[in-house]
Amino acid sequence: MNALRRNVLKSAAGAGTVAVAVAAGLMKPTLALAGAPRSAFEAKNVGDALKGMGATAPADSKDIAIKAPDIAENGAVVPVEVTSNIAGTTTIAIMAEKNASPLIADFDLSGGALGFVSTRIKMGQTSLIRAVVTAGGKSYTAAKEVKVTIGGCGG
Repeated sequence: MNALRRNVLKSAAGAGTVAVAVAAGLMKPTLALAGAPRSAFEAKNVGDALKGMGATAPADSKDIAIKAPDIAENGAVVPVEVTSNIAGTTTIAIMAEKNASPLIADFDLSGGALGFVSTRIKMGQTSLIRAVVTAGGKSYTAAKEVKVTIGGCGG
C-alpha cells in the first residue's frame, strides 16, 4: 500500500469519527469558543470588550512586548506577536481598537505555559493594537500603533 493512500484513508477515518461524535452530541462545535465570553467578542468598543472579559481597569505594563509592523501594507494579514514577561500569565488577549469588533483573539495559557502568542489579524484602518494580559488575578495592558496603508503604497 503506498503512503499517500494510507494517509488519505487515515484522514478520512479521523474525519468520519469526528463527524459521528458531533452527530451523536458527544462533541459540540458551539462549545469550542475562545476563553472570553461571547459578549466580549461582540462588543463594539474597547471599554465594552474589556468589561466583557472582566478586565475593566488594566494597568499599563512594560513587561508586555508587542511585535507588529509599524506599517502594514495589507490590513487583511497583519502579523502580531505578544510576549508577556509577567509571572503567572494565564491569558493573553489581542485587540485592534478601531475595528468594528475590537477583540480579535483571547488565548488561555495553562500548566505554566510560556506567555507568548503569535497570530495574524485583520485591521480595517490605522489603529492601536492592544494586548491585555491576565496574571495573578490582575489585568495588564500594552499598546502599539500599526499604520494600515491603502493599496500597499507605504504612505
